[in-house]
Amino acid sequence: MGRSRRTIPEELLLLALDPTTGTTAQPQSLDLGLAGAQLVELALAGRIAPDGDRIAVVVPRPTGDPTLDCALELLRRRGAPVRAVHWIGGPRLGLRQTYLSHLERCGMVAAVPGQMCGVLPTTRYQATDTAISREIRSRLDSAIRTGVPPDPRTAALAALAHAVGLGKHLYPGNEGRSSRSRLRDLIRHDPMGGVVAHAVMDVQNGAAAQPRRGPTATASATATGRQGAAGARTAAEPARGVPMQPHRGSMARAVAH
Repeated sequence: MGRSRRTIPEELLLLALDPTTGTTAQPQSLDLGLAGAQLVELALAGRIAPDGDRIAVVVPRPTGDPTLDCALELLRRRGAPVRAVHWIGGPRLGLRQTYLSHLERCGMVAAVPGQMCGVLPTTRYQATDTAISREIRSRLDSAIRTGVPPDPRTAALAALAHAVGLGKHLYPGNEGRSSRSRLRDLIRHDPMGGVVAHAVMDVQNGAAAQPRRGPTATASATATGRQGAAGARTAAEPARGVPMQPHRGSMARAVAH
C-alpha cells in the first residue's frame, strides 16, 4: 500500500487533534481506537477478515506500512483467530505517540515543544496542512448531513470516532446532539468497522473478559441450567437401582504494541 492514501489510524488521530491546544481529545480511549483502526485498515487491505467476533489473518503479506505490518505480524504469531475485544484491550504502550511521531515524519503534523507550569517539558502537535483535517471532517459531515451511505473507509472512521467519544468533540453541545446520533448510526454501513467499534466500546465498559452471547450460546446456557435443575431433582429422589451418572457441565479467548 502506498503513501498516496492516508490510513484510518492516521485520519482518526488527525480528527482527534485539537488545533487550538495541540493535544488530542479523548486520549485514553483514543489508544483503543487506534488499535481498532489498525484492524479495519488491515481488513480493507485484504490481510485480515472477521470470523464472528474474532479476527483471522488471511494474507500475511506485509502492506508496506511499518506500523500496520507490526500489528499484522503480531496477529499472525497468534496462530489462531483472536477476539477483537481481547486484541484491542490488550496491553499497549504509546500507540498514540507512535502515530503522532509517524505523522510528524510524514510531514502531516509538527511537534511544538513547551513547558507545563514553567517546569515540566511538554510537546504539542499542530497540523501542518489544515486542509487535510478539513477534508476528513468534510467527509463525516457530508455522510451525516446527506444520509447517503458513505464509502467503507468513511463509515469505519465514523464508527471509530463514535466509539472513542469524539462525537462530543466534533459536534459539541445540545446543537450537536442530532449529529452525534447520526454519527453513531453510520456504524451499520461497514461490518468490520462495526465489529471493531463495538469491541472498543466493550473494552471501555469493562466487558473484554465476557464473550458476547449469541442465540446459540444463550440456548446452550439455558439447556445446561435445565439439566442442572433436573440433576438436582434426581439426586433428591431415592435410588431406583439405576446408577446415576454425574453431570459434566461444560464451560464455554489482543496487541502489545
